[in-house]
Amino acid sequence: MTPDEGPAIPGIPTDRPTSARVYDWMLGGKDSYEVDRDMLRVGLKRFPEGVDITRQNRQFLYRAVRYLAREAGIRQFLDMGCGLPTNNNVHQVAQEYGESPRVVYVDIDPIVLAHGRALLADDDSTVVITADMRDQEVVLGHPDLQRLIDFDEPLAVLFLSVPHHLTDADDPRGILRTVIDGAVPGSYLALSQVVSEDEEYARATTEYMNTTRVPWVTRTPQQIDAFTDGLEPVDPGMVNLVNWRPDPTQPPLPPVSPELEAYVGVTKKSDKLYEYGGVLRKP
Repeated sequence: MTPDEGPAIPGIPTDRPTSARVYDWMLGGKDSYEVDRDMLRVGLKRFPEGVDITRQNRQFLYRAVRYLAREAGIRQFLDMGCGLPTNNNVHQVAQEYGESPRVVYVDIDPIVLAHGRALLADDDSTVVITADMRDQEVVLGHPDLQRLIDFDEPLAVLFLSVPHHLTDADDPRGILRTVIDGAVPGSYLALSQVVSEDEEYARATTEYMNTTRVPWVTRTPQQIDAFTDGLEPVDPGMVNLVNWRPDPTQPPLPPVSPELEAYVGVTKKSDKLYEYGGVLRKP
């Protein structure tokens, strides 16, 4: 946020970048600070795919939630590491294509709670809670989650573009599997993560991101697949997100800032870094 956009929201860190605010700027949002934009300016010079894969992930969110609500009949959604609200959020897509859905958003960044409360002031079926997705016990024990989510019914848990923020020491498999492993059959896990099949490139992106104080691990597709054993991939399986049921007629995203326009379309020329994921069903 620039100085003329008003004071910082109390409790929100402005001395370091946060993934929610950096992600928001690449989606065409305005809820970022100079520290977030500076980090991205430097990072994109080294890893220019960032804008494309962020936007591809957001477009995947729309298609995945539409599938879950319309075709799979899911009425409960738990969005871990949801990020800042923008157009076609999970609850909006689910409400458009499903019947009386209930949605719980989870994010550690307090700015998400501040904006989420404003967006959802008149919506009793959707809530935002501030919690660390790494602490699944706290998330699942939150009273707002317990009020909205019935674990005796199928649900969908979303980890979209957040597993790369889980280091190996965090036990990423345990975090990604806690809810789905305890859910009833017919529940779904949707996930995506930044990957590279070039080990040197993966190591370089990991090292850079950690210098910014944003926890990060760029993994390979095979490492992500290892987190999903026992679950059934929905066609077309786990893929580069641009290949997951592409739909050129889906609603467009807001345009990027003019400063980022040069990075739009980079992944058409380079696939060294991309967003990998899909939707999986618990049998």
